[in-house]
Amino acid sequence: QVQLIESGGGLVQAGGSLKLSCVASGRTFSRYAMGWFRQAPGKERDVVAAISSSGGNTYYAHSMKGRFTISRDNAKNTVSLQMNSLKPEDTAVYFCSAKMTESADYSGSYTYTSGDEYDYWGQGTQVTVSS
Repeated sequence: QVQLIESGGGLVQAGGSLKLSCVASGRTFSRYAMGWFRQAPGKERDVVAAISSSGGNTYYAHSMKGRFTISRDNAKNTVSLQMNSLKPEDTAVYFCSAKMTESADYSGSYTYTSGDEYDYWGQGTQVTVSS
């Protein structure tokens, strides 16, 4: 069982920045690929970014490329999402997620972009961007 606790959300003006952090419980954090998703009111949950268990590979949704950066520190059981140049349309609840790596992923290089693939979820943190 893995518990994920997000922090760092809040209210920011358009053009501003926020850094979200997610701390995972347990001793096997380095075996999990991680993802950030978001869900705006009335909309489906969408992937924001993902990072492989080794940290060597990352994925970004198209609208986040160049603005958001996902990173992880396996020694601290932490995955972060640096969000710059925020826009009002980035307003959503942001969720951290974890997926145990598959046996075929011996190099820790896989990223996962579908929420259905993830095993554990945090409670979410609200990000509100004002215009």
